[in-house]
Amino acid sequence: MLFEGLDLRLGAGEMLQIVGPNGSGKTSLLRLLCGLMQPTAGEVHLNGRALHEQRGALARSLLWIGHAAGIKGLLTAEENLAWLCALHQPAERQAIWSALAAVGLRGFEDVPCHTLSAGQQRRVALARLYLDAPPLWILDEPFTALDKQGVAQLEEHLARHCERGGLVVLTTHHSLQRMPAGYRALDLGQHARESAGVRA
Repeated sequence: MLFEGLDLRLGAGEMLQIVGPNGSGKTSLLRLLCGLMQPTAGEVHLNGRALHEQRGALARSLLWIGHAAGIKGLLTAEENLAWLCALHQPAERQAIWSALAAVGLRGFEDVPCHTLSAGQQRRVALARLYLDAPPLWILDEPFTALDKQGVAQLEEHLARHCERGGLVVLTTHHSLQRMPAGYRALDLGQHARESAGVRA
């Protein structure tokens, strides 16, 4: 059992940072929220209805970026974003180029991603956040492989998304320096200890 008795509600403008030691269930919780896993008990709801009843609405509302960059090495940065966007909301070429420029990849639009550094590949994945993105962002360790400037820029972008009424749920071992007013943290390690104390 990773966790039990977990009860939380998130609304527009909020950011939830999920923390805890390795193996505490951070990524599993994100996968539950994305509908990629099913809970053994209880339900995840979106706008008051169970997630499994509204797959289409979830796909339109959610942008998921996992711990891995999730891009194809043989495709260029532009091709990767065009392919990923086509799954939900196709993007114009100019919008893709602008998103790549926003993450510091101007001039790398037509470069195969297998030639990019790990940090640049992460930036290609994060460029999706600068396109016509849905309101709910679920991000697993989004700061991985980013340099100091990239970290600061991403923190600012996430906070602004919340301030515009978006919602961010993320895991990271990084201590955030820029947090929106609606910031909260959930420590799964502490939750597990408290749950064990209640059972005892």
